[in-house]
Amino acid sequence: KLSLMPRAQPATATPPASDLITARITSLTDWRGEVLQRAREIIRKADPWVVEEWKWDGPVWACDGIICTGEVYKKAVKLTFAHGASLPDPSGLFTSSLEGKVRRAIDIQEGQTIDARALTALVRAAIAFNRGENGSAKSAVAPEAAAPAKPPKVLAGGNPQIAKADGDDGVQAYIAAMPAGWKREVGQKLDALIVRSVPTPLKKKLRKAVKWNSPFYGIDGQGWFVSFHVFAKYVKVTFFVGASLTYGPTGGSGKDARWVDIHEDDLNEKQLSAWVKQAATIPGWLGK
Repeated sequence: KLSLMPRAQPATATPPASDLITARITSLTDWRGEVLQRAREIIRKADPWVVEEWKWDGPVWACDGIICTGEVYKKAVKLTFAHGASLPDPSGLFTSSLEGKVRRAIDIQEGQTIDARALTALVRAAIAFNRGENGSAKSAVAPEAAAPAKPPKVLAGGNPQIAKADGDDGVQAYIAAMPAGWKREVGQKLDALIVRSVPTPLKKKLRKAVKWNSPFYGIDGQGWFVSFHVFAKYVKVTFFVGASLTYGPTGGSGKDARWVDIHEDDLNEKQLSAWVKQAATIPGWLGK
């Protein structure tokens, strides 16, 4: 007998929130994309347990409850703090929703510079509110859920042990677990540099993952092109197609891979950016 029932359609996987946020930022080709990216970097750097979510068709940053949302308008990028009315704001960052009883917002307009120190303090105050760490606040989640997760194990040489994961969340967890100080700062700079340096036509195809306790960056359908890993005295950046780069890194003598070891105070961002731009356009390593 012929069935008249319609065939079930396969479910469409929803991309990770971090990938959706990256896509939103790269779609903004004017000053608003730069402002949203800068705000994102400051918020995530404020606390290693900040996570990214995608709600109300936009970015949301949370830690034991919502910290703030990132909204984009024609003349402003707005950061709306869920409990802004309850947070100290000695620097006067809040410029919008000042009459509300719960929320407060920061409107950042073209040409304005984000006060990183003040925004960091505000994000940390929001996290403390969510965790119930002041006299008047109540935790936004159950007490047992509010306890921070155990930090990842650190392997020999200081490299974090992070489970395999696709998407930006795993990469950010790796960076947050890198040894505090110059190595973590190098990790943050490398991540931002790689995203920034991938040629515009390929940005929407940029993939991130954690494999073998290392962040991997690749182009969808083309393969992985760069990774980095922490050692005792340096951070190694490996280009899987380094041998094909013009004036590429000199570490290694194999057929394809080349690497550079970054020590404290010798990160050459201009050179690395040039290598990333080249490597992203070349078919990379297709390993799983």
